[in-house]
Amino acid sequence: METRILGRTGLEVSRLGIGLAEIGFELTLEEVNHAATVLNTALDGGITFLDTSACYDISEELIGRTIAHRRDEVVLATKAGHATGGYAGESWTAQTVRDSIDRSLVRMRTDYVDLVQLHSCDVDVLERGDVIRALQEAQQAGKTRFIGYSGDNEAALWAVQSGLFDTLQTSFNLVDQNARLSLFGPAQAQGMGVICKRPIANGAWGAAKAPSDYAAAYFARAQQMAALGPLPGAPADRIVLALGFGFAHEAADVFIVGTRNPAHLAANIAQVNTQLPIASETVAELHRRFELLNQSWIQLE
Repeated sequence: METRILGRTGLEVSRLGIGLAEIGFELTLEEVNHAATVLNTALDGGITFLDTSACYDISEELIGRTIAHRRDEVVLATKAGHATGGYAGESWTAQTVRDSIDRSLVRMRTDYVDLVQLHSCDVDVLERGDVIRALQEAQQAGKTRFIGYSGDNEAALWAVQSGLFDTLQTSFNLVDQNARLSLFGPAQAQGMGVICKRPIANGAWGAAKAPSDYAAAYFARAQQMAALGPLPGAPADRIVLALGFGFAHEAADVFIVGTRNPAHLAANIAQVNTQLPIASETVAELHRRFELLNQSWIQLE
């Protein structure tokens, strides 16, 4: 598995990471063995970057119940800020962030995480400053090694330009390329690690219909881009195409793919290890088509 250094953090991470929203939302605590299979498949396959969140239902608790004994094998990232899971406070306050981090440590059965990210708050929250200070206090207390921002568009650019965060997590894929146009360069200039979410565009490219309501906008973009004709040199497998497009961008360190299906996860690992890179002419043509058609395509959260 290819690895990278995650910006100025110095953390070595697998370039393919796993997003753990699906196991949190789609499994129950009675399915802990299923979660264990997914997580151990990831670790055994060389994935070292695990991305979860306090608001991914039982995701953190499943991590704690299954792979806490393998803590030293992973770079563990979570997110904070939302009032979730029966918490009585308000979203986007310093106290909510502090309580969320403490709860995450208990759930994941660890003394620290490697990265805590603010999860998609807007510019007003960032400018207020108290939630950022809560992250910094957690870092000073040793509860997290580094702090980051997870989000898109104007708020992501504010986070990058502030110089306050060690990492940026943002949407990037073959039909959602604005990050390479407006965020990758500034993030690199700040020495930030760059984590890409939604790298396979929710399976929208090459699908016969929108895979889900969540993917409808991506599907519409994919239809417009594909209508311009065959992609030169493109692999036949649409997931290999999507992953290969992402991995072709040196500014991006980690691509997090979410699944609750261990077979899909094992296939992703094999594809990354054996079928990349894809042709540079394919990547260039996807760049051209996005820039040609992009009139008001914002990053999708």
